[in-house]
Amino acid sequence: MRQITAFFILMLSPILVQAQTVTLDECQQLAQENYPLIKQYDLIRQTTDYTVSNISKGWLPQVSAMAQATYQSDVMTLPDPLQTMLGQQGFDVKGLRKDQYRIGIDLNQTIYDGGLISGQKNVAHLEGEVQTAQTTTDLYTIRQRVNDIYFGILLLDEKIQLNKDLQTLLQSNLDKLNSMLSNGIAMQSDVNVVRAEKLKAEQQATELASSKKSLMDMLAVFIGKEITELAMPQDVIVPTQSNNRPELHLFDTQIELANAQESLLNARLLPKLSVFAQGYYGYPGYDQFDAMFNRDWKLNGMIGVRLSWNIGALYTRKNDRSKLNTRRGLVESARETFLFNNHLLEIQQTDGIAKYRQMITDDHEIVALRSDVRQSAESRLEHGIIDTNNLLQEITRENQSRIDLSTHTILMLKESYDLKYTTNN
Repeated sequence: MRQITAFFILMLSPILVQAQTVTLDECQQLAQENYPLIKQYDLIRQTTDYTVSNISKGWLPQVSAMAQATYQSDVMTLPDPLQTMLGQQGFDVKGLRKDQYRIGIDLNQTIYDGGLISGQKNVAHLEGEVQTAQTTTDLYTIRQRVNDIYFGILLLDEKIQLNKDLQTLLQSNLDKLNSMLSNGIAMQSDVNVVRAEKLKAEQQATELASSKKSLMDMLAVFIGKEITELAMPQDVIVPTQSNNRPELHLFDTQIELANAQESLLNARLLPKLSVFAQGYYGYPGYDQFDAMFNRDWKLNGMIGVRLSWNIGALYTRKNDRSKLNTRRGLVESARETFLFNNHLLEIQQTDGIAKYRQMITDDHEIVALRSDVRQSAESRLEHGIIDTNNLLQEITRENQSRIDLSTHTILMLKESYDLKYTTNN
């Protein structure tokens, strides 16, 4: 049974390790999903829905209740000759009371608002789009931070591997020197020099491992899970003919919002048509002549059509339009500045990629030459032609050339993916 269990563990272990290996695209996607700012999308949508719903209620009948009690210094009366004549005929003319009361309801239903409610809903939607575009822009910057960490880890991986190769090479030469020391061909100082260099390499390995752990911990916080290995990205050719950065969509939505707000200014100038109904219970009623004879409270009602036109918006219209034009000008200026700086960055990164490609070609030749020189130095040391210090110099130079090759390769890849970030292609 134990053998079967061990067999399955052995078979599944590569799968488990592979499951913990992530790519750069996966890291960027996970980082965006894990970043707290992602919650703003749902909050913006909810806020926009509530705002639009409230604006839409402008088409519902507007009902208001009122109650009032007043005391007037004077009220309407009948002329004295008429009061005398009515009195002679037996009518008791009490006249209107100076204290008057009413409890009522007013109802107003908009029929035509000049496009005001529709314009307000459009503005609310666009305000939500602007906030969403701003959030997308802010989240996009996470990609660059993930790029920096990801390629920093890859560069450390290469240095760690080269450090292991260096230690293996030093150990191999140390074994040879120990053998030569036993045969009386080498001196103890020669062995000590190589051993010290190997200890120095081990010390560098500890420092590199610590730096990698720090970056891995940072990346784990960004993506929300622990990882053990990063996949090496493939070399990419990034087209620079177009720019799909989210900032450009943000600028577009800001312009659309300003245009919608200008349309709203026009809607505010148009007349409004509505029907209304009023009703109240109190004294006096609409029939004030009857109220002079009978002071009882009565029900009163009125319905009608109302056309209103508020020309107060004309007073500030010119300044409001100037403010919107200024806002559009600021957005266009920000767009031009962004595209200008973005284009400069594209040129810099494109030239950087070309530079690293040429350096990598040279690095391959340098590594081959340094390797030949080091092997020759090892052979000459065995024959006593050179001392240990000369060999260590050649080993160090070869190792540095390999570090240069790895560094330039990683930096070339990072420059390519930074260009991809710059253009969002």
